Amino acid sequence: MTSDRPAASAWDDDRTIIRYPDPAIEIVDERFRKIFVWNDIVERLWTGGRWLEGPAWFGDHRSLIFSDIPNDRLLRWDEATGAVTTLRQPSHHSNGNTRDRQGRLVTCEHGSRRVTRTEHDGTITVLMASWDGRPLNAPNDVAVHSDGSVWFTDPGWGIAGHFEGHRAPEELPRAVYRVTADVDGHPGAGTPVITDMDRPNGICFSPDESRLYVVDIGQIRVYDLAGTAATNGRVLVETGGAGGFDGIRTDRAGNVWAAASGGPGRDGVHCYSPDGTLLGRIHLPEVCANLCFGGVKKNRLFMVASRSLYSVHVEAQGAQHP
Repeated sequence: MTSDRPAASAWDDDRTIIRYPDPAIEIVDERFRKIFVWNDIVERLWTGGRWLEGPAWFGDHRSLIFSDIPNDRLLRWDEATGAVTTLRQPSHHSNGNTRDRQGRLVTCEHGSRRVTRTEHDGTITVLMASWDGRPLNAPNDVAVHSDGSVWFTDPGWGIAGHFEGHRAPEELPRAVYRVTADVDGHPGAGTPVITDMDRPNGICFSPDESRLYVVDIGQIRVYDLAGTAATNGRVLVETGGAGGFDGIRTDRAGNVWAAASGGPGRDGVHCYSPDGTLLGRIHLPEVCANLCFGGVKKNRLFMVASRSLYSVHVEAQGAQHP
């Protein structure tokens, strides 16, 4: 621990004055001591959403794009001014976002039940909206491979009710999909690549793309990647019934950073080594939905949690994926 106070109570104060090191940062394994920044604090950058999701860093604009699903809008936080503005509304109840290798925004949309790409001129390209003649359930989170393919999860949460989309029956098994792209970025065929999960959610690649991490109910699973196939699926981390995980990212050392829920002591971000050992936690006063690395050096961790946007600097850099 970095403080003699329980880290979960770090948000009991108004946090106008915080003594270093921030008690909201908890060291579980000594390896995390080299990752956390002793003289930085977890900051709330903005609040005012309903259920925030899908942060994606745009370094060329020094801004963060993220979703406010129930309010049906994409938001933009400006690093230079700290202002949050509306990028797109309606957003078709957008959820997960990332960038492809050409710097374009890729978005999972609950409302339209599709995955889209925003071109540099602002036009929208639909990457995938159906499989085998039936509409997708409600694409949730997305990652882009170095070969240009787009991998996304389709757990169906967005059609379970009217709050985050439009209530509808699931017409397809829940799955992880891969969408191909040609050298010019034109979308090709989309196919299910993982079908053995209950509710596939957060998704990311290891730095060398030899592994694929996917969140399921109460666990993080890992698959070996060989070409276009994800094989040898196994559990990396389990919650043991205490809360769950949502969005995930890897850093350049291969550590897995996972948005977590479960109440005080679990809400926030958990950092795991590649073998699944818990290294540390960043405690937040709200359920954390997703995260990404950004900033000039990709060492600023952005976290969207319930109604608010948070950040903290770490001695880790996001993997070289968008």
